[in-house]
Amino acid sequence: MKLSKLMALLAAFCLLAGLGAAPALAQDRPGSFADLVEEVSPAVVNIRTVKTVKGGPMAEMFGFRGRPDSDENEGPPDLHDFFRRFFGGPGAPGGPGMPPKEFKQRSLGSGVIIDEDGYVLTNNHVIAGADEIMVKLKDGHEYEAEIKGRDKKTDLALIKIKVGKEFPYLKLGDSQKLRVGDWVLALGNPFGLENTVTAGIVSAKGRIIGAGPYDDFIQTDASINPGNSGGALIDMEGRLVGINTAIVAQGQGIGFAIPIDLAKNVVNQLREKGKVVRGWLGVYIQPVTRELAEKFKLKEDQGALVADVIEGSPAQKAGLKRGDVIVEYNGNTVKDTHDLPRMVAATPVGQKAELELIRGGEKKKITVTIGELQDEQMAEAAPGESGEVDLGMGLQELTPELAKQLGIPEAKGLVITGVKPASPAAEAGLMRGDVILEAAQKAVVSVREFKKLVAGLKSGEGLLLLIQRREGTLFVVVKKEK
Repeated sequence: MKLSKLMALLAAFCLLAGLGAAPALAQDRPGSFADLVEEVSPAVVNIRTVKTVKGGPMAEMFGFRGRPDSDENEGPPDLHDFFRRFFGGPGAPGGPGMPPKEFKQRSLGSGVIIDEDGYVLTNNHVIAGADEIMVKLKDGHEYEAEIKGRDKKTDLALIKIKVGKEFPYLKLGDSQKLRVGDWVLALGNPFGLENTVTAGIVSAKGRIIGAGPYDDFIQTDASINPGNSGGALIDMEGRLVGINTAIVAQGQGIGFAIPIDLAKNVVNQLREKGKVVRGWLGVYIQPVTRELAEKFKLKEDQGALVADVIEGSPAQKAGLKRGDVIVEYNGNTVKDTHDLPRMVAATPVGQKAELELIRGGEKKKITVTIGELQDEQMAEAAPGESGEVDLGMGLQELTPELAKQLGIPEAKGLVITGVKPASPAAEAGLMRGDVILEAAQKAVVSVREFKKLVAGLKSGEGLLLLIQRREGTLFVVVKKEK
């Protein structure tokens, strides 16, 4: 009897323990996000911009307001407006029968109010070039806003509502604490559909998508569409953990958000200075491949290989040399060439940084005083790594290894490492992996040389490029933004 009673009590305990575990699991899967949405949605806004575009309405009429992965699409063109613009009539710009010399381009995007004074965080590409910015809240009130600062390199912008009152706002979270699999909400205005909410999980962190030198995106399967750009990515505590920025045009359920930890420093500087000041080391770096690791006597194929050192730079003054492999920066491991630019950029100008590097198979430590990155410089952008160009693409000087991978017979030219959505390079049809053989009908082999050529272009002027793809060569004209 005692044994049977003991067995019965044990069975009851197991049953109770099992029943007690179920509710805990159920709490991890919320049945509704309604309360959370009601709390956070008033701080997510619709941003409407108007910009004056010269050169006629062809781009607007035929759907070139934005690419599928951009937010710059309000909807299908007005056919009545199309015929009025091209064939004249009452109110036709430029007079009856004459195409206009300029027209108003309207775009929609999203933003997030981040403090009670009405500061709004959004994407740079949402408000770039805008003559007029209007912010519409969930309650229907609409206000004019002004640009406080923009940062092209991270595609972030800070605007402020021009009304002195208290606004609902979101608290900034900690994107470092996000884990793959965590629930998140995406709020914004996809396709101009205001106050849209989608739910999903964090699919991945630290994604590199070729958008710029400081790529470090949160990937989520919460639906993001054109118009969501600048909108909020929210954790389950109602905190802002990301700014929805990009999508994979050919994919479904794949969206990318800028981590709020990256945005915090940018926002603070935009608020105080109107621009972002970044640290500068002054080296050209490239990835460490398995073959290079063997040549440089490295145990692992990681770190940032110094391909060149800029004359007069902090790196040169500190004694860095070509062939050094930087493996640590201020005690933080440098896994690849994407880590170092972010670390250097976040270092205050004038501060000393300690680098651990491998030279000739031996470890060595060097202290360097970080300089200031100027607009014409590209921190840690290099042969073997991307150098950002004003045309909206990253470039890398072609190496024999890359030439072999790309099927190019000679290692001469510049490889396009990434193309920004809705940029001049994207509009010209340039793609990642294209090799620029010639620019202005002259051979080009240096990123620095190409940058000088682009810098000499006038606003709206086109540059003739000869491009090599696997299927052959082709000419492309890419125009500098006005």
